[in-house]
Amino acid sequence: MEINNKQSRSEEITENYFKFLDQHIADVISGKTTDFLEINQIASELFISHQHLTDTIQQTTNHHPCYFYDYKIIEKAKELLLENEKSVAEIAKMLTYDPSNFSKFFKKFVGLTPGQFKKENKI
Repeated sequence: MEINNKQSRSEEITENYFKFLDQHIADVISGKTTDFLEINQIASELFISHQHLTDTIQQTTNHHPCYFYDYKIIEKAKELLLENEKSVAEIAKMLTYDPSNFSKFFKKFVGLTPGQFKKENKI
């Protein structure tokens, strides 16, 4: 019985982390929040230690929390690039990036620059 409680707590922490990321990224894009939080700040917001958050996410998903943070930012960037008439530079600023750093970050994960991605995925 105790293992189930521990497992469900790990799942609860993981679920709470994902929900927090979705809301936090939305808050950054809307301007409600001006900067992305560090993982240790997110852990604090979830009322757990940085180490516990990291260990739990790695245990339940086999990935570091940063992997999902970056993944969710990239997914949101893709949405913005495809749904929006905003320039790459404007989208970079919405995501609190310098445009050149945003392009490097995006290309690292997607294999294309944001401009290339937008051009290749135009409907």
